[in-house]
Amino acid sequence: MASMGPPPLSFSTFILSLYLFSLLLRTTYSLPTTLGVTYFTPVPTATQPKPPPPVHIATAISSLGFNSIRVLNPGPTLTRAFTYTNTTLFLTIPNPLVQPIASNRSMALRWLYVHVVPFYPRARITTISVGNDFLSASPPGFYSFLLPAIRNVHLALRDIGIRKISVSTSFSFINIVSTPFPPSSAEFQGLASDNLIKPLLQFLRDTNSSFLINIYPYNVYRLNSEIPIGFALFQEHPFNFRDDLITGVRYRNLFDMMVDAVISAMTAAGFVNIPVVVAETGWPSSGDALEVDANSAYAEMYLRGLVAHLKSGLGTPLRKEGVAEAYIYELVDDEVRRGKTPHERSWGILFSNMTKKYEIEFSGSDSAGRSRAFLCLCSVAVAVNIIRGPLHLLSL
Repeated sequence: MASMGPPPLSFSTFILSLYLFSLLLRTTYSLPTTLGVTYFTPVPTATQPKPPPPVHIATAISSLGFNSIRVLNPGPTLTRAFTYTNTTLFLTIPNPLVQPIASNRSMALRWLYVHVVPFYPRARITTISVGNDFLSASPPGFYSFLLPAIRNVHLALRDIGIRKISVSTSFSFINIVSTPFPPSSAEFQGLASDNLIKPLLQFLRDTNSSFLINIYPYNVYRLNSEIPIGFALFQEHPFNFRDDLITGVRYRNLFDMMVDAVISAMTAAGFVNIPVVVAETGWPSSGDALEVDANSAYAEMYLRGLVAHLKSGLGTPLRKEGVAEAYIYELVDDEVRRGKTPHERSWGILFSNMTKKYEIEFSGSDSAGRSRAFLCLCSVAVAVNIIRGPLHLLSL
């Protein structure tokens, strides 16, 4: 007599298997962070009368493997170059427009009718930042204009029937987070915490938008001599870690410590689970004579480590899903800024003539992530057999 095998997989068992699979994915693997790059259209000068044609920028973004671009000074011709492409656009309203937009919603509408309405949704605009590091770039007290401006842009989008573009603003980590180490002790700084940050976080939660933060481990490394260079550059060494003695969490790189400091500061303000977007990050390939750590070798190490870390899907110790998006600063070296300011650093991943500085693969998924996904599938198969076994016995 032929032996009877396990009964066919029932619908309830199938649903339970899917549930187990989702739990495994949540606990062992998250989707990789969306990786983008920032771009600032250079101002024409005598030596460089014309900036690179927008179509060249769109081609460069595609060839480098980025699927998103943050435009720091958007213009219609550049936005038009990204219509009917798979590249998502993160637009920034310049700081000088924050005060007028805060005072008059029609100014927000005027900006949108120039930079968004003619192209959306053919251009995949997903986010608008009202200002960039506005607190650092503006006189004291001007922060009171920021939230009204954000609300006016949000309402103006609703007025014209657009509901899928999120509105937020970006901050500098150094200027907004106090006591960043250990990360669990971090809080937002000063008057801005109660008068701006908490109402902003409430707005972001209500509108399902993200908290935008500029994170530069290079700047924190320069301010803290006790931080090893390898820890800032994602280098893996046996003793290359720092512990948060309050929580017992171990950190393997400075980037994660800074991200978790932001998450802890939001938690201290009473807000959890708001997505975090790293609006700028990078490492300079050159600086002034005293900045010996601003060099192309370290810049390449940082970018390689950052890309591998974001692709891994490991997240951070306090947020397993990691940051929602991260933008490398910046696409092209700005020789105009360097000419005006002798000590200006070079951050571009391309030289000003649009040639590559580094051979880094910015797109695709890593093998470790694929391996974890495969292990998840194997675990589900085992779980299904475990479930089916008792069902088979009960049917005898």
